[in-house]
Amino acid sequence: MTTKTTMAGITTQRSALLALAFTILAACSDPATESTPPVNYDVVIRGGTLYNGADQPPVTGDIAINDQHIVAIGALDNWSADTEIDATGLAVMPGFIDIHSHALRSDPEEGGILRWPDAENLVRQGVTMVVGGNDGSSPVPLAPSFAQIAELPPAIHFASFVGHGSVREAVVGEEDRPPTGDELDAMRELVAEAMEQGAFGLSSGLIYAPGRFADTDEVVALAEATAPYNGIYISHMREEGLGLIDSVNETIAVGERAGIPTQLTHHKVVGYPMWGSSEETLRLVDEAIARGVDVSIDQYPYTASSTNLQILFPGWSLDGGRQALLERAADPDLRTQLRSDIAHNIEVDRGGNDPANVVLAGCPHDPSLNGMNLSQVLVQQGRERTNNNAAELLIELVEAGNCSAVFHAMVEEDVLRIMQHPTTMIASDGGVEAPSDRAVHPRNYGTFARFLSHYTQNMEVMPMHTAVHKITQMPADRLNINDRGRLEEGAFADIAVLDLEAIKELTTFAEPHQYAEGAVHVFVNGEAVLIDGEMTGTRPGQIVRSSDYR
Repeated sequence: MTTKTTMAGITTQRSALLALAFTILAACSDPATESTPPVNYDVVIRGGTLYNGADQPPVTGDIAINDQHIVAIGALDNWSADTEIDATGLAVMPGFIDIHSHALRSDPEEGGILRWPDAENLVRQGVTMVVGGNDGSSPVPLAPSFAQIAELPPAIHFASFVGHGSVREAVVGEEDRPPTGDELDAMRELVAEAMEQGAFGLSSGLIYAPGRFADTDEVVALAEATAPYNGIYISHMREEGLGLIDSVNETIAVGERAGIPTQLTHHKVVGYPMWGSSEETLRLVDEAIARGVDVSIDQYPYTASSTNLQILFPGWSLDGGRQALLERAADPDLRTQLRSDIAHNIEVDRGGNDPANVVLAGCPHDPSLNGMNLSQVLVQQGRERTNNNAAELLIELVEAGNCSAVFHAMVEEDVLRIMQHPTTMIASDGGVEAPSDRAVHPRNYGTFARFLSHYTQNMEVMPMHTAVHKITQMPADRLNINDRGRLEEGAFADIAVLDLEAIKELTTFAEPHQYAEGAVHVFVNGEAVLIDGEMTGTRPGQIVRSSDYR
């Protein structure tokens, strides 16, 4: 596709303006278009196939951008601009909103938006906004991190939840005990403070320490603190394997009791004993919605998950934090019990009953392990490939400093069923990455390209306009953002122009650091961050705060 730049001529004839107004009115059926347009626009995108984000079939038309906003949509033949984009044969849609992101890392050396503010791995998919603070982990307070990001600034927008686990750690520490009354009040105050700083709600990671040490009442109390600010609750549930059903019920109960929307985040079914259980979990969601609970789902379109190795460790071993874990591992009797519990989790949970299903992604203490699965490491070390030996290896790796890993323990049947549910949005559960020696999950580079190409076009899981809705207006509406995630007059001009025939993910588990193809132009707040498939170096991203920001 080509891009041309022209300077507009000045048109002052009243008859021409009246004819133009009626032309636009007929094309858009929007009385707002009767107003006289400015003489010269910043950008006009011409002749594209327009997906407006609202789960409606596309139409062909033009879009005019001025002063960061979409100012007109329709047949704009007589409108001119500083920059004109010929989008004939291309799909024009709102920029994608990744509602579950880990774009902000506490240590920039581990990656993230502070290290790579161009966010090329996301821009090249069409992403224009990410929402961090997921899985119960966020900065507390949020304001300093917001200021740090805004100072860069990044190429894409950043928003955040406040993390229950981070709030709990700040007040209670890493101990497995309930908070005192004063501590609970202090946690509620931290949540309210974060909401006033612009957070969109409370996230939890009830499978991770210290979040896993909280009971449901504690989580409800903190979720209630977001209600005056129109917050939502989004949860990495306690269990996604054997305890999945109880965990779904708990997530629904938190929203129901707190009186706020609730979301099952990166919803999945882990471990062979539970495969197929998405049928039951979605029934629970539907029943809750029928009785008036506002429940939604997000999902990444892969059959493998990714997190750190301690997700396979039993909760009792994590009480008190890392030092306490190391002391328990040094006790022969406790180490035997720890090894047995981890081996059980390898069998029925994220290990998929085979150490080969656990692939080491990032081992800072020994990068040579990156990309190797546990079976390969055991063979290399001359040990028999058993779940028990794999469990011992995991203990040793955590003692040495811990690793992130990719866990192949899901099946396509559940992925497809969850994807097709009407409340499901697509999100990456990834972050900002660039080529490195980390064997990261392909979702960091390919989530949205894979969803639109493999599932939507190749497998025909849903119409393209429905797929676009799940990654644009649907997450925007979930966050009560009414000026992004849509192609509407007055909305911010976050726009992705894609060649749907060319879009595809190139990333693989073996070679993950490969950018997606098919994004031709990407605009953020009306400024081009990608033109003709090339990054511009422009970074117009902003901090997006909730409407209750004070």
